[in-house]
Amino acid sequence: MPNYSAQRANMVASQVLASGVFDERILAAMRTMERERFVPSGKQALAYAEQAIELVSGRYLMDGRTFALMLQAAQIRATDRVLDVGCGTGYSTAILAELAGRVIGLEQDADLVRIATEQLEQLHARNAAIVQGSFADGLRGQAPYDVIFLNGGVETEPRALLSQLADGGRLVAVVGPGPEGRATVFLNERGRIGHRIAFDACLPLLAGFRQPAGFVF
Repeated sequence: MPNYSAQRANMVASQVLASGVFDERILAAMRTMERERFVPSGKQALAYAEQAIELVSGRYLMDGRTFALMLQAAQIRATDRVLDVGCGTGYSTAILAELAGRVIGLEQDADLVRIATEQLEQLHARNAAIVQGSFADGLRGQAPYDVIFLNGGVETEPRALLSQLADGGRLVAVVGPGPEGRATVFLNERGRIGHRIAFDACLPLLAGFRQPAGFVF
């Protein structure tokens, strides 16, 4: 039987710590959360590999390194209210629930919504819930959010999501096509949105955030 505990410790040491993630809360959460339980049974051998893992067609669990760096860039506080966009099977929501006060995982795929809900129930994550809905639209009815976390790449500015940030709120996403992607932190300062690039990254695109094709004359 695979020693997932050892693989998990190695992931944190070789992928997370080695990349400059030193937030002890993030490290502790990733050392204890069983990532393999959120991966399809036929792909559990890849649970701690340094790659995105396909959950269902077109939906991925991001690699541990990129995930941890994005968490650190978001500067999540214990009192924060977080919208976790594209939560998949619930791994990101479960980790965020260890860091924040309240987390809502947003997922479009009905099967993934069911799986993520079951996982959070089994973990007794009482400060987290999964909701089905459009990634690009967000969840305006429960806004504003201190942090909006996107589990995938975007080619266009997520304007609808940015409008759901609280004052001082942060949105973290990988912006840009393919290998040109940059993990970017958007900040709402009294209604004005600024941004900074945190690090280079490449993630599969989330549905609803592809750049429209240009007109052909």
